[in-house]
Amino acid sequence: MNRKQIVTTLSLGLMGLILLMFAGCDSFDLGMIEDNRDELDTVDPNLVRANTIFGFRLLNELRQSQQHNNTLLSPYSLSVALAMARNGAGGATERAIIDALQLQALDPESINVNYVYLQRALQAPDSKVTLEIANALWAAEGIELDPGFLDRNNQFLDTDIATLDFTEPTNVSTINDSINTNTNGAIPSVVDAIDPQTIACLISGIYFKGSWQGEFDTSRTIDEPFYLANGDKKQIQMMRRTDWYPYYAGDQFQAVSLPYEDNQMGMYIFLPDPDTDLNTFLDRLNIEDWEAWMSRFSSREVSLVMPKFKLQYSVELKDALEQLAMDIAFDEDRANFSRMTTSSVPVFISYLTHTAVVEVNEEGTEASTGSFVFFDAETTALAAESVPPIPFIVNRPFFLAIRDNQTGTVLFMGVVMDPTTVEEPPFIPEPPILPGPPTLPTPDPEPF
Repeated sequence: MNRKQIVTTLSLGLMGLILLMFAGCDSFDLGMIEDNRDELDTVDPNLVRANTIFGFRLLNELRQSQQHNNTLLSPYSLSVALAMARNGAGGATERAIIDALQLQALDPESINVNYVYLQRALQAPDSKVTLEIANALWAAEGIELDPGFLDRNNQFLDTDIATLDFTEPTNVSTINDSINTNTNGAIPSVVDAIDPQTIACLISGIYFKGSWQGEFDTSRTIDEPFYLANGDKKQIQMMRRTDWYPYYAGDQFQAVSLPYEDNQMGMYIFLPDPDTDLNTFLDRLNIEDWEAWMSRFSSREVSLVMPKFKLQYSVELKDALEQLAMDIAFDEDRANFSRMTTSSVPVFISYLTHTAVVEVNEEGTEASTGSFVFFDAETTALAAESVPPIPFIVNRPFFLAIRDNQTGTVLFMGVVMDPTTVEEPPFIPEPPILPGPPTLPTPDPEPF
């Protein structure tokens, strides 16, 4: 019996993927939520916390083989894509996805609706901050997907649904052209070939573009050395600005938050002290410390020097997710996606790809794939005493995160080991091409 595959292609993270297509079934009217930010009270903090833990765990797994490489992730967007797959899973497979996503604290029946409220709360109302979230499902022609699966994804995850003939090689360009168009050319391709046995391709992505609340003066950007983990140094354009920023000094690191124009989102930069290194910081990164740090930022005058950079990152996530106990979803003999199709033919995830691009410059951040104004009595006292600005020179590897401060959601996180590594070839999976189109079992003839 030919087995069918579900291919979950994720073009996530800092330069995300937006595919706007005709939805194939009735939609829950997300517009009923008239004011996005009014929905903050309905966002379950357990979902926000789960996404952050998932991101930290996934980042840690990727670091096992990539400790000297740049890494960029969108834990929110990736969790949405896997939540789409969960809507077709059953039994131990569904439980494994829930466990990998750290969603154990939520009632399974409430997971979808919580994503609705979080997605709506994340939509940025300020004209200088653009945050678009889009999900898409490409279904193979002739495959009867379960109406309940389509309905759950369309209603609660606002997924656009369309069909595509995966046996036609030229249709690979249909997906890539959509990706290229909707990411302004930042991600021209994510797939080179698709197994004709594929029954579905699930895609989730984010496009983010934000202007700094205080832009950097381009005339002050000059070439300076950036020191790599191995001791080598490279010349890179370094931006500089002295201003009042949310700042925190922790155990062997310092951190600063650069607010975007809407003051609801910020880019957090965590810089290990010179006598330690980034991997030591990341080894200790956990949700308890993260939540404590977020509450300890206060406004300080900071003399900030940081790289102007553009990074691209691509990776296949199957191995990392298997280490997060989601291996059953990739096992063609054990995976249970019985709620995805009306057929009894087994379905499993064959691969997941992730592509991310981020660009940071004097004006702000473009990523295709906040609420706290930190002024307190201590700040006033420091200003009156004319305390010199705190030096914050990002001339060595650092950790960054783009965070929605109202909900606490980490939209993107990354490890920057070498900001001069601009382009790396995207990971393009090449699944084995099996002969023939996908087929469903032939039903027994009706008795006379």
